[in-house]
Amino acid sequence: MSGAAAIQRSLARRALDRLAWRLLPLAPFALVLSAWAAYWTIAQPTPATLPAIQDVVSAMWDLAATGELATHVLASLSRLLLGTLLGALTGVVGGFIAGLNRPVAEFLNPLIVFFNAISGIVWLPLVIGWLGIGTALAVFLIWNTVFFIVFQNTVLGVQLVPQVYEQSVQALGGGRWETIRSVILPGALPYILTGLRSGLGFGWRALIAAELVGATTGLGQMIFGATEFHRSDIVICGCLIIGTIAIAMDRWLLLPIERRTVQRWGLVFDARKEP
Repeated sequence: MSGAAAIQRSLARRALDRLAWRLLPLAPFALVLSAWAAYWTIAQPTPATLPAIQDVVSAMWDLAATGELATHVLASLSRLLLGTLLGALTGVVGGFIAGLNRPVAEFLNPLIVFFNAISGIVWLPLVIGWLGIGTALAVFLIWNTVFFIVFQNTVLGVQLVPQVYEQSVQALGGGRWETIRSVILPGALPYILTGLRSGLGFGWRALIAAELVGATTGLGQMIFGATEFHRSDIVICGCLIIGTIAIAMDRWLLLPIERRTVQRWGLVFDARKEP
């Protein structure tokens, strides 16, 4: 009985340890909320400058109950999806072509660095004149943000594939397309996915900024509209939703794909399997 009890205690301790590690990322948020509640209790600021936590929760509940929140979230996500798909597709294809031809990559590199340094929001005054207010404007700004990041990472990934792997396939009779399919593309995938992960994060930021002045729906527009009525509770509610969606996309979508890709092609090792 003592041996069985010891095993049960060990299993329970391991389960608690795993739970603690899973909950650890929530600790910084708990500290921020605690500081927010403490400051509001002591300073008692006006609701227009800093609302109470319960006011933000109430505003979020009201927006969700009326369906307004879902409308804004779906509008933002649909624009993000379209802009990211266009940026990723053009960035990967263009980066792959440039990466396979080093002179082309060196020729384009100054131009890519130049435009990548220009924030997508800088284009806003011009794009409003070109495309008007609406989805096209937001999609262009997302594409502009995602494309250059994905392009640069794709070029880097293609060029960093060891040539000995390509030569091995060619020595076995593989042609150019076989080398690209079986060596270059798998070797570049971790870099491509890293670019997609970064591009999606920056694209999400560009979208929200574009919606502040260039859309009639979306989370950015929801925040902008709330500022006109001094509804800081809705502003903070929108900020919380934006950050939560960003974390969800990164941790539950892109990060698992990136890890599986890197581990699949043997570029990292699993420490748990080491002796």
